[in-house]
Amino acid sequence: MNKSILQKLSLGTSVLLVSMNALSWTPSPEPVDPIPEPTPCEGECDFSRGPNPTISSLEAEAGPYSVSTQSVSRSVNGFGGGTIHFPTGTTGTMGAIAIVPGFVSPESSIIWWGPRLASHGFVVITIATNSSFDQPDSRERQVSAALDYVITQSNDNNSPISGMVDASRVAAMGWSMGGGGALRLASGTRLSAAIPLAPWHTGSNSFDQIETPTLIIACENDAVATVNTHGSPFYERIPSTTDKAYLEIAGGNHSCANGGGTNGGLLGKYGVSWMKRFIDNDLRYDQFLCGPDHAANSAVSEYRDTCNY
Repeated sequence: MNKSILQKLSLGTSVLLVSMNALSWTPSPEPVDPIPEPTPCEGECDFSRGPNPTISSLEAEAGPYSVSTQSVSRSVNGFGGGTIHFPTGTTGTMGAIAIVPGFVSPESSIIWWGPRLASHGFVVITIATNSSFDQPDSRERQVSAALDYVITQSNDNNSPISGMVDASRVAAMGWSMGGGGALRLASGTRLSAAIPLAPWHTGSNSFDQIETPTLIIACENDAVATVNTHGSPFYERIPSTTDKAYLEIAGGNHSCANGGGTNGGLLGKYGVSWMKRFIDNDLRYDQFLCGPDHAANSAVSEYRDTCNY
């Protein structure tokens, strides 16, 4: 066979092999984009922690976490010392709550709230004031200073609450003149939530500028901060566009919202739910704040709100 014939046969075989390979060729899969990293939390974020809440769990004497305490010396700057209550058995940062007492009243008058809230996953500081005669404007400054203190302690590697506080999620509570101070602080932009307890305040205020979610707990038979001159008009002054609620305890005197006794379960349910909803943005607690007939409970003489939140 001559050379030209061999070349033609070889060329034909090559074409056949290429054709067969083409028929059996499987294209490579398209490249898959990597799973994107989660974006940082922006806007309304869910910081929920703990088991699903129930009425019985909220009315119980304590939440799911054990609580430890740390004393704060009276020599601290800005307020008269106090106690930090913080949960154990949980990790990650959490919201902080500062609580201030009323006129001529010690820290012990509001300390019940410390372990109650901390056992549900908050760092809480209950404080004494620089002077028992301090007015609401002074108590406003002191409860704010207490929040600064727990944030500073969270940034201290040697503190028992090191790394525990999310400085962007803080709240204030106060009783009587302390409640007036909490309302004053809520008029600014610092707080995620506020709960004034039988609040007392006279004179000019900026409550019509409050955008902080605010739950006012008032006492029906309060002879000191009467509901008709304090708690109820304060609630009405807060804009209707603000997330707010007014809980009035049936037959309660001026101390009815300080905790313990027959009102402990009621206060725990609403106080914890408010802080969980607006510090942690935990929507599981909406069911206890919106929807039910609150006044059907004989312990509640009146309830108002701007639901749905």
